[in-house]
Amino acid sequence: MKKIGIDDLDDWMGPASVKRPVGSALDAEHLGMNYYELQPGESFAFGYHAHDDQEELFYVLDGKATFETEAGDVTVEAGEVIRFAPGEFQQGRNDTDDRVRALAVGAPADSTDVTILRDCEECDDRTAQRIEAAEARDELLTTCVECGVETGRFS
Repeated sequence: MKKIGIDDLDDWMGPASVKRPVGSALDAEHLGMNYYELQPGESFAFGYHAHDDQEELFYVLDGKATFETEAGDVTVEAGEVIRFAPGEFQQGRNDTDDRVRALAVGAPADSTDVTILRDCEECDDRTAQRIEAAEARDELLTTCVECGVETGRFS
């Protein structure tokens, strides 16, 4: 058994102001779990994405998250849960003026096959992306796989 306090965990860099790796802190082997806090305009993910090898559940604790899906936008309010099957594209975000708090659970724990799409101004399209650390290692960058242009910067 292992027990932790979410507030005792360090934040990871990314598109959410708070992302804490609950599953890895508990040494979970078969599922991943992250705690998120999204300020207005923030997102759970670096882009519209699908995990070919992982299903994901998002449980909204407080606020209202909007998920872009292949079927259109879906709103998930406090006390509600949404599931995405492996290979299903989605991106959750906070479109409100209030904070969103949520837990994300994925299995298996480490997704190794993820497709991330973001708008690329250079390509004038939503294109595949790669994520890499900035030279100073203080930010993460998303870069268009097609043309190499930076499409996002996250600290």
